[in-house]
Parts: sequence; structure tokens; C-alpha cells
Amino acid sequence: QVQLRQSGGGLVQPGGSLPLSCVASGNVFSINAMAWYRDIPGKVRELIAAIRNGNVTVYGDSVQGRFTMGRDNARNTVFLQMNNLKPEDTAVYLCSAGTVVDGMYSEYWGQGTQVTVSS
Repeated sequence: QVQLRQSGGGLVQPGGSLPLSCVASGNVFSINAMAWYRDIPGKVRELIAAIRNGNVTVYGDSVQGRFTMGRDNARNTVFLQMNNLKPEDTAVYLCSAGTVVDGMYSEYWGQGTQVTVSS
């Protein structure tokens, strides 16, 4: 079992920045990937960025060059730095962790964090 606790988010003006963080606890040694997603009403859940085998991949032209994912292994934490935010970035942001135990894959989710970009 893995537990994920998110922090950060809130209300920001267009062009502003916000950091998000996600701390993993529990069986952290079983984690082989962590990712950030976002839910926008009426749209399919969007994968923002992921870390697998130490490599960070940022997905989507919509966030390329503005969002950066990082990690602190010592604190079992991943971050999402969001810069130059736009109103269309308004969403619930979720952290996920993928684990493999005895050949079985499981995915765990954080509680979600609301990000609102508005003037």
C-alpha cells in the first residue's frame, strides 16, 4: 500500500506560478513510476508529466515549456512547478504512483488539488 498526500494549489492570476507537491508514504520501495494528471470538467483526464526509471517526461503541448516535474528521493516527494499559468490550466490536479508487487501492477492516487487560474 502506498499513500499519497498532495499540497499546494489554489487561486492564481494568469501568468502566475504555483508549485504542487506530492509525498509518498507506505511501501515506497514498490513505486516504479509517479505522475501528475489533471481533471478538467467535460474532458478526459490528462497526463501532465511522469517519472519512470528516473526519466521525466512532460506530455502535451499545452504545458510544454511551462510545467516542470521534479523529485526529491530522500523525501519521497515529487513536485510540479507550474509557470505562466493560463485560465485553461484550471483543473483538479492529481498525483499518482504506480507500483509492481509480485508481478501485479497497482496505481494509487492523491486526494487532488484544485488549481484555479483567474483574474
